[in-house]
Amino acid sequence: MIMIGMKCQVQQPVTEALTAASIGSGSLPVFGTPYMLAMMENAALTCLQTFLPEGRSSVGTHLDVKHTAPSPVGIIVTAEAEITSVSENGRMVDFAVRAWDEKGPIGEGTHTRAIIDCEKFLNKCIARLDK
Repeated sequence: MIMIGMKCQVQQPVTEALTAASIGSGSLPVFGTPYMLAMMENAALTCLQTFLPEGRSSVGTHLDVKHTAPSPVGIIVTAEAEITSVSENGRMVDFAVRAWDEKGPIGEGTHTRAIIDCEKFLNKCIARLDK
């Protein structure tokens, strides 16, 4: 059973490769928003995966996040996801997500993941090539 309130964190030092300028989401050498979102999703994935049997995983379906402060190259960023609710059928899981660096908060919001059967999901994805 998925436990509401469970939290997971991931941490990453900001490198040149993780900047907005590097990914093309901005022109400055600061931590890129796409990387912050990926860290939040990774924290949620990590948290949820502990409850899932082999052959099952989850995919992100929704993000609603604010990036509120810049983080320079060299600082460490932490992202956290906390399970806040599970749908009645147990397939959709909501998270509160937040991120901070060594100087304070840099982002927050919500994230939803869908629990999937890996084989069925990949087959459905590959079938898109035939259309």
